[in-house]
Amino acid sequence: MSVFDQIARPKDGSVWITGASSGIGRAVALRLAQDGWTVYATARSAGKLAELEIEAESRPGRIIALPGDVTDPTRMAICLAEITASGPLAMAILNAGVYTPMRATNFKAETARTMLRVNLEGVANALDPLLRYFIPRGTGVIAVTASVAGYRGLPDAAIYSATKAGLIAMCESLAMDVVDLGIRLSVINPGFVRTEATAVNDFEMPFLMEPKNAADRIVDGLARPGFAITFPRRFSLLLRLIGLLPNRSYIAAIRTMLGWRAKP
Repeated sequence: MSVFDQIARPKDGSVWITGASSGIGRAVALRLAQDGWTVYATARSAGKLAELEIEAESRPGRIIALPGDVTDPTRMAICLAEITASGPLAMAILNAGVYTPMRATNFKAETARTMLRVNLEGVANALDPLLRYFIPRGTGVIAVTASVAGYRGLPDAAIYSATKAGLIAMCESLAMDVVDLGIRLSVINPGFVRTEATAVNDFEMPFLMEPKNAADRIVDGLARPGFAITFPRRFSLLLRLIGLLPNRSYIAAIRTMLGWRAKP
């Protein structure tokens, strides 16, 4: 049996979710609590995590707030140590990420550095202790939230697309190792989801989904064998097909599909 057939269940241990205070991460935490999981929820906002704990009180499982900043590698190691001190960890969903629209006319290196630190380094900071925990045990499930924006560059996403492309490549590369180590590593590639982050977009977002629907796709995807969990399928397929075009044709096609025009 391939490691990509491995399915984690509540009886196997707990689940750790980063970026759990809002958007997709929050919705996934609530869905998993509904499914009976003990969910350790990590984000910078202790207040939002406390509210999440309260909202989950009536569900079969529970949510335990574990505040932390993914850009702090020491804190990520401490979070994992606190989780595993209470029992085994079966699955981790590394979801923390930030998105700031960036065009050629407002390109700022500091904004770029923030996205790189959170979206790429933040995942690496959590992966480090996670792999050291799971590898000796020869089992475990890790899922990383990337995006269909990582397939090729998208408007307003010069750095965001770059970070998500990096995550996809990171997961593909690590997957070549974990097939021999007993660990399932999956990459999650959502399309547009209605969150505080996407609310700032001023262009058409095809197949826009609600966070609850995205969470259902993610949790259901992790309950099936596989490496990539990608949705909506029609949008993903469309982007992949358009992505096969030569660069000049690809840029023209995406501009047309999203009704894109640069603003001075």
